[in-house]
Amino acid sequence: MRALCSTHLIGEAIVICLAALVAMSLTDISTGTLWAVAGPSAVLCILLCGKLSAPWAVPAGWALQVALIAAGFVVPMMFVVGVIFAAIWYACVRVGRTIDAAKAAHS
Repeated sequence: MRALCSTHLIGEAIVICLAALVAMSLTDISTGTLWAVAGPSAVLCILLCGKLSAPWAVPAGWALQVALIAAGFVVPMMFVVGVIFAAIWYACVRVGRTIDAAKAAHS
């Protein structure tokens, strides 16, 4: 599960930064506000990669997905991006757990 979820979180961090760059040119939201939201979100994605073995990491990942969807109130396209990333997060967690269970049964 760690490999799938880590890959997802790194991709999400990249998309968050790119979305902030696009929002800077397409909206009248201040640059400081955009990066005050996008910067910590991207950093949290990266930090969470290293903590995926902790029991609180998957719920924290869900909270991050909800926050990404909520970013749609600032940049409306983020509603779509957030829902897509939440669906991918669900798939990573579900498939990752299935793979982990199959590995444990095989060992």
